[in-house]
Amino acid sequence: MPGRLLEMAVGVVDRIAAVVPVRRHPPKQPEHLITGEAGEDAAYFYLRRLGYTIVSRGFRSPRRRGDIDLIGWDGDVLCFVEVKTRTTRAVKPAEAAVDRAKKKHLSRVAQEYLRRLPSRPAFRFDILSVYCENLEATPEFCLYKNAFPLA
Repeated sequence: MPGRLLEMAVGVVDRIAAVVPVRRHPPKQPEHLITGEAGEDAAYFYLRRLGYTIVSRGFRSPRRRGDIDLIGWDGDVLCFVEVKTRTTRAVKPAEAAVDRAKKKHLSRVAQEYLRRLPSRPAFRFDILSVYCENLEATPEFCLYKNAFPLA
């Protein structure tokens, strides 16, 4: 019963967040950072609608540089999700930005996260491409599950 109540409350918050206007950022922040942040916010709610249970946003390790955008459970599999946001598909797909060096970096930060857990669960790396022409447009999503192995 308490789990169902929590699930209902989170559902209500998700529905409210979907209709609340996008927050405005200070003009000092570069446009690509604003776009990236908006894409990560949209990705969070998209994955929630797919049934993921998100347990971390922007995980950082004190031992490694950078972060993992989203970490969540898809059933009994722990997913490390890299979100790539673009305003156009004209140049190349967003997921193409996850090159060999980025995969290695993500793998190392994920290993730091896994070390903190009492046991090692099944896990995978997903890439979520978000395409949004502007902050008011409805984004399009392309989810690549199990996009690459541990590097």
